[in-house]
Amino acid sequence: MQDKRLLEYHVETPDQSFTVGDIYLGTVRKLVAGLNAAFVDVGFEKDAFLHYLDLGPNINSLNKLTKDVISKRVNSGKLNNFKMEPEIEKLGKIDKVLSKNQPILVQIVKEPISTKGPRLSCDISIAGRYIVLVPFSNSVNLSKKITDKQERNRLQRLMSSIKPANFGVIIRTVATGKDVDELNKDLQDCLDKWENGIKNLRDAKPRDRVIGEMNRASSIIRDMLNESFDSITVDSKEVYDDIKAYIHNIAPDKENILRLHNGKNKIFEQFGLEKQIKSLFGRSVSLPNGGYLIIEHTEALHVIDVNSGNKSNSEEDQEATALSVNVEAAKEIARQLRLRDMGGIIVVDFIDMKKAENKRTLFDIMRDEMKGDRSKYTILPLSKFGLLQITRQRVRPEMNIVTRETCPTCGGTGTIQASILVSDVIANNLDYILTKQNERGITISLHPFLHSYFTKGLISEQVKWLFRYKTWVKLIKDSSLGVVDFKFHNQYGEEIEIVPGN
Repeated sequence: MQDKRLLEYHVETPDQSFTVGDIYLGTVRKLVAGLNAAFVDVGFEKDAFLHYLDLGPNINSLNKLTKDVISKRVNSGKLNNFKMEPEIEKLGKIDKVLSKNQPILVQIVKEPISTKGPRLSCDISIAGRYIVLVPFSNSVNLSKKITDKQERNRLQRLMSSIKPANFGVIIRTVATGKDVDELNKDLQDCLDKWENGIKNLRDAKPRDRVIGEMNRASSIIRDMLNESFDSITVDSKEVYDDIKAYIHNIAPDKENILRLHNGKNKIFEQFGLEKQIKSLFGRSVSLPNGGYLIIEHTEALHVIDVNSGNKSNSEEDQEATALSVNVEAAKEIARQLRLRDMGGIIVVDFIDMKKAENKRTLFDIMRDEMKGDRSKYTILPLSKFGLLQITRQRVRPEMNIVTRETCPTCGGTGTIQASILVSDVIANNLDYILTKQNERGITISLHPFLHSYFTKGLISEQVKWLFRYKTWVKLIKDSSLGVVDFKFHNQYGEEIEIVPGN
């Protein structure tokens, strides 16, 4: 979040495999000369795609090491004494390099999206906080975003002197100003990760993951943690411990901004996220001053339409209104692209403007707003039709949240029990649970409207329950529930099944 507004939203499911950065031992299933590509079995239901251009120039060296490690002739990932194979031709043919059923070490560069399997590369790289380690290369490259010439020279010299033979390094933007100890520690961490991967490879079976990318939370922190972070809040003790250990390792000075959330409200409720998520992922997205966006998705591209709504009366002329709404829309669109992780082709239909300088201003603002985006993207100036075209790299499926809910109470029929009766239903269920089942330590999760009804006033319904049942019933707001929905939990946090009629 930035200034209390949600900026990025990522979801990691427990069974999620084939994450960008994972390295697998795959098997070449078939070679397709027409595509100059191979299909590789890495354990996904569809074979993964590996193009000749993604083999990397040193694929022969990688294949040689893979073969030697699997056959136990080599048991270390150190490349000091490794005899490098010649680089492959830039415009060669895949069947000259790979053969069917050959074991091959591959890295996921694109997660399975829609009907496609994962996309692979053999140009293996291990990402650290300040550097990316590239085995079998010898070059030191720097991020284009490091513009200071002296700093570029310093980092180039420093990294060239500490990197081991036959390993290349890409220096990330966050390495600017870092001293040799920090960079060397990061380099050693990457080398250890590579070494452990080689140990795993010795006994690996085809389809095994040899080097796993860290969990999503830690990888986001690795890529994004900087001076502007003032708080990281986690509501799981396990994830908290993982992140604490990781931050202690990479940025001990930032350890004190990590907090474990154990308030009585759910974490998303506490930070006002539940409402933001519901309002930001719909087909229609409101702009602060009355305009709105309509976002439509297809398999091939995304289309965003900008509308002025009731904004049209507030400026003195049409051109000023159009520019004002378009600027607001550009800021929100840049946020939406990151939030939903929209990729591929995005076409934005802005409100028509006549003046060339206004079109240029809008293009510049869009460019500025997207500077913080970590995905690769290209923005073209507005076309004759007032359309702005953006291409944005897509490496994982787009984040889509269904914001129109089938009514949980009516099941889509359009009718629910009279809302005036819901308080009686809750009271009856509570009476049954406390008197007939003799439960204690009850918690009820309910919509904020219902929460207010039961807690308002000096002698609220909640206090009356205390007098009647001699036990305190805890009430928790949960805006993810429908207005007439509620859940009962026992003292161990387990949900109590409510039998209709009780």
